[in-house]
Amino acid sequence: MKFTAGARKLGWLLLPIVLVMAGAVWFALDPGFRGSEDPPEATLPNDELDRRIRAYILENPEVIVEAMQRLQARQRTAAASEAEAVLRARADEVFRDATSPVGGNPDGDVTLVEFFDYNCPYCRSVAPVMNEVEAADPQLRIVYKEFPILGPNSVYAAKAALAAHRQGRYLALHQALMQAEGAADSDRVLAVAAEVGLDVERLKTDMEDSAIQEAIDRNLALAEALRITGTPGFVVGRRVLRGATDLATLQRLIAEARVTE
Repeated sequence: MKFTAGARKLGWLLLPIVLVMAGAVWFALDPGFRGSEDPPEATLPNDELDRRIRAYILENPEVIVEAMQRLQARQRTAAASEAEAVLRARADEVFRDATSPVGGNPDGDVTLVEFFDYNCPYCRSVAPVMNEVEAADPQLRIVYKEFPILGPNSVYAAKAALAAHRQGRYLALHQALMQAEGAADSDRVLAVAAEVGLDVERLKTDMEDSAIQEAIDRNLALAEALRITGTPGFVVGRRVLRGATDLATLQRLIAEARVTE
C-alpha cells in the first residue's frame, strides 16, 4: 500500500491553506483588530502582516496541527460519503460483475469484495486473514477484483488468474500465487499455473482475449471511483476499507453489513 509519499505531498499542499487559516484565527483573536472599521489588510503593510502571522503561528503551533486534523477529518468524511454514493450507483459492478470470480459461499448473505495485486506484499500478508474469515463464516460470499497497479508483472498475473477462471481453477491459482515467494513474473506465474493443474498453453491463449483486459480496466476504473488507490482494498456492505487489515476488523464490518443490508 503506497500512501506515505502521498500523505507527505498532501501535508505540503495543505500547509498554505493552514497558514491562511491560522492568520484568520489570529485576526479574530487579536484585540487590536476587533472593531476596526477598515479591513486588517488595509491597515498594515504586507511585511508587518506577514511578521504578525508568523509570530502568532510560532506562539500557537497547535493551531496548525488542529487545523490540519480538522481538514483531514472533513476530507475522510467527504470521501466516505462519495464512496457510499458510488456503491449505491454501481452496486452491480462492485458486487455482481459476472467477470469477477467468486469464492466462499456464492449464495451467502454478505459479500466481501477485495481489490488486490499479486505483487503487493500487503495483499500477501492479508491472504491468511482472508482464508480465516472465509473459514469462520459459512454465509460469506467473496468477490475477487484483480487490481494490478504494480507494473507489467502484476498485469500478467492478473490476466493469468482471470484466464484460469475459464478452466475452473481461479481459486487454486489465486491461492498459490498469494503463497508463492518472490515476484509474480511471467515465469513464476506459468510455473505455478502448471503446478495447480492448469492447461498452460490454453491459459496463455485465453490471456490474450481482449475481454480479460476489459475486465481489468473496469476494475481499475471502479477502484478509482471508490478512491481505492493502493492495495489491498475492501468493500463490505456500504463500507470501503483501504489498506491491509486484521481478522477482527473484517468480521466487525461483516457483522455490521448483516444488520444494515
